[in-house]
Amino acid sequence: MSDIKHEIAALVSKKVKITDAQALQAVEVVLDFVEKKLPPNIGNKLDAILSGNVDLSDGIGLDDAAGLLGGLLGDKK
Repeated sequence: MSDIKHEIAALVSKKVKITDAQALQAVEVVLDFVEKKLPPNIGNKLDAILSGNVDLSDGIGLDDAAGLLGGLLGDKK
């Protein structure tokens, strides 16, 4: 399991006051759902990022990634 998924689960656990195991399970369900809704080439990239196989140190942060996903999913900002 990637560190990113654990980081997200820790945030969820703290925010909604559930156990770490419950939060991790919820994160996995949501990410699986999102990955299946994305086009295959984008879903594979998301999987690579979450698996820690993509170096994000080149300046793209979570805000940038969220913006990109929002655009892909039809966010009309």
